[in-house]
Amino acid sequence: MTDQYRPRAKYVIGPDGSPLTIADLPPKNTKRWVIRRKAEVVAAVRGGLLSLEEACERYTLTVEEFLSWQHSIDKYGLPGLRATRVQQYRN
Repeated sequence: MTDQYRPRAKYVIGPDGSPLTIADLPPKNTKRWVIRRKAEVVAAVRGGLLSLEEACERYTLTVEEFLSWQHSIDKYGLPGLRATRVQQYRN
């Protein structure tokens, strides 16, 4: 089955444990990326609510930027997404 025919998830579990739908995602014109918004986009892609390509197009992200968010969550948890004091969480 190709990606374009894969059924899309109706919702995923967000970073706070609550259901997350397309309508709950950050607005397309988001400029201020706080931890919660980054984590919601990562959860949406991981859960199949959005594809990686859709997320990058929707939020004008590079694949590398999205993957860095994903890596930070995997390695450091949500605090790894913090823009300030990055050195505390990353070497």
